[in-house]
Amino acid sequence: MGAVRTDLAMENLGCNSSFPGVDVHRWEESDIQLSEVVIRTEDAARQLGKPCGNYLTLECRLLCEHDPDARLAMANLLGEELSRMLAPSDEAPVLVVGLGNRGVTPDSLGPATIDKTLVTRHMLSGDYARSGLKSVCAIAPGVLGVTGVETVEMVESLAHKLHPRAILCIDSLAARDSGRIGCTVQITNTGIQPGSGVGNHRKALTQDSLGVEVIAVGVPTVVYAATLARDAFALLATPESDSGEEALASMERELLGTELGNLIVTPRDIDAIVKDCATLIAGGINRALQPSLSDAEIAQMMD
Repeated sequence: MGAVRTDLAMENLGCNSSFPGVDVHRWEESDIQLSEVVIRTEDAARQLGKPCGNYLTLECRLLCEHDPDARLAMANLLGEELSRMLAPSDEAPVLVVGLGNRGVTPDSLGPATIDKTLVTRHMLSGDYARSGLKSVCAIAPGVLGVTGVETVEMVESLAHKLHPRAILCIDSLAARDSGRIGCTVQITNTGIQPGSGVGNHRKALTQDSLGVEVIAVGVPTVVYAATLARDAFALLATPESDSGEEALASMERELLGTELGNLIVTPRDIDAIVKDCATLIAGGINRALQPSLSDAEIAQMMD
């Protein structure tokens, strides 16, 4: 398990659906494959390298073909799942946090999503505020190397001031399978550790650290070069060669210990992928947080 470089719980688990202390459910809706991984015990959490909690993955390979119907179905299903996970609505706002660096394309998913999230908190106190709108505010805090401020410090200050009913964090992830880039969304109620996908661990954003429910939404935008090398070796291996799973895992561990182990790879069309995924995630968030608005109204306001 330790050699697997991924932020997706379903990939940490691999093909093992009977891991002790973990419940796994898989089903399909509208050409979207869903996998729910529930880590129940601390022992399982240590072995998988993930905190205890729920991890829901939505995957649709049609998104890679820019299928508009698939994108709409994914956004609607994402909105339904977020609505299910969020605490009951009240007057308190939901704070949406777009993690990442706007100047680095594979890491810009969070800020790009914020650009299309419908923020309403500043509108609800006016005389002409539309009835039925829920309070939403958003921030793209940037990264420590640019701001000099830890993300958790900034979000903690806002949470102390705004008293939100929930915090939604959006971030780019790393995948084990390059085929999942841009077509997989993971939702978890365990919070998130900014930069974990590329080995740049920052202080975690969790309910324990912020005092409020934290839901993380992410899409894989990168894979490790060592992982690609492992997969290439598996494809090129002959029946006579030592290409067993143990041999491949050993090779990957050795590669991770070299300079190649620090390299991450992203597709050449990552700018289009991030743009599409940001629109998809923002659409799901807007549907979850503004149930009184129709799909047409949400689409118009996002343009």
